Amino acid sequence: MSPAVVNFAPEPHSVEIRELEKPVIGEDDVLLEVAAVGVCGSDLHQWTSSHSWPVNYPVVLGHEFGGVIAELGKNVKAWHEGDRVVSETAAVISGDNPMTRRGLYNLDPTRKGFGYGVNGAMTRWVRVPSRCLHRVPDALPLELACLTEPCSVAYNAVIENTRLKPGDRVIVLGPGTIGILCAAVARLAGAEVAIVGLENDRHRLSIAESSYGCTGLVGDATAWARQRDGLGADVIIDAAGHSTTLKLAMELVRPAGWITKVGWGPQPLNFSLDPLVQKNVTLQGSFSHNWPVWERVLALLTAGTLDVRPIVGGQWDLEDWADAFTRMHSGQVVKSILRPNRALN
Repeated sequence: MSPAVVNFAPEPHSVEIRELEKPVIGEDDVLLEVAAVGVCGSDLHQWTSSHSWPVNYPVVLGHEFGGVIAELGKNVKAWHEGDRVVSETAAVISGDNPMTRRGLYNLDPTRKGFGYGVNGAMTRWVRVPSRCLHRVPDALPLELACLTEPCSVAYNAVIENTRLKPGDRVIVLGPGTIGILCAAVARLAGAEVAIVGLENDRHRLSIAESSYGCTGLVGDATAWARQRDGLGADVIIDAAGHSTTLKLAMELVRPAGWITKVGWGPQPLNFSLDPLVQKNVTLQGSFSHNWPVWERVLALLTAGTLDVRPIVGGQWDLEDWADAFTRMHSGQVVKSILRPNRALN
């Protein structure tokens, strides 16, 4: 039996430590001993019941994780016990779905992810399909490698799904983990970047400024958006967890510009989308990631080209999950990391 952080019901704060048996793996799975697991905004949304996706209660939280292979299913040939790996999030997909056949299994409507559809990694052991695994180079510590997943969300949003060119002026709405990482990736792509938050986001904005070369703004970003020629920003990345920020994005973007929405928000819009038409703006959603994105992100992390250390606010033992959640939810830290087994690296 091992302790696990379990979301057991849809009511707010229905999360607790429960003792679970070690998972039994299938022929194509590995049993992963978890070294580190990042706390995601979606974990916090399930904790506070502010999420907008179906959850298979009870479920172990956690989908940003890395560890060491402890056991192999009999059909698994490409991996060995002791290999250091991270895992993608698409725990259940259909091989026959047209999106999966295109390599876009992240968009398979039947997809179920760790931490909401199947048991996640906020525990010592997790069952992982071997197709989800990526090798972690020795130079990359597992407590940083576990953040490959949010970095892949940002890379997919900014590089794969946005018409971004060097020299573009980019505004990121929302200085959470994904927002800051989107800003960092946009800077790597050669953009000028401002990241916008509220008064209580000043600590997070300062990290984006000092570590990633962004301009941090509290409140109105209109002057920055129009600074170059008065028309607005080339690109808006909406990484806030509220639907109303889309209205702000339409105000800040220039004609023929681009809005990429990566943040979730269950609230109804209650405003007109006519500015999209009037400005001839492209509105693009971005969800999750796939295999080539993960490989590129791992290369960036290993080389130090993308450095996630500035956003890590601390590491907690599994039993101290509530403190890790609370500090992240309050904005005291950008990213909390749980260490189910600190002996692993």
